[in-house]
Amino acid sequence: MADKATLRERPAAVTLTPAAERRVADLMAQAPDDAIGVKLSTPRRGCSGLAYSVDYVTEEAGFDEKIETPGGVFYIDGASVLYLVGSTMDWVEDDFTAGFVFENPNAKGACGCGESFMV
Repeated sequence: MADKATLRERPAAVTLTPAAERRVADLMAQAPDDAIGVKLSTPRRGCSGLAYSVDYVTEEAGFDEKIETPGGVFYIDGASVLYLVGSTMDWVEDDFTAGFVFENPNAKGACGCGESFMV
């Protein structure tokens, strides 16, 4: 008799810091009525090829990764997951700027202005 396979939950492709989770909650608190979450994608842009983009999402796509956070649902674009596996997403604010910051072990380089990265 064969043993039952044990299903193990797979870790999320991207880890959100507590500051990033709070920012997702802030974004969802002011989201348009039809928004169901916030989505991270990596569109082709900039000198190095790929950029990070965080936007509201109004419908769930079949291959998107879904991460439940205390403040709302965070999605990762299914086509972008391979570029992001093992990454950490943080929210950083200082007197002059505010934005999401990514620590991505898959990035092999970035352009000088920080607009884009390559894998």
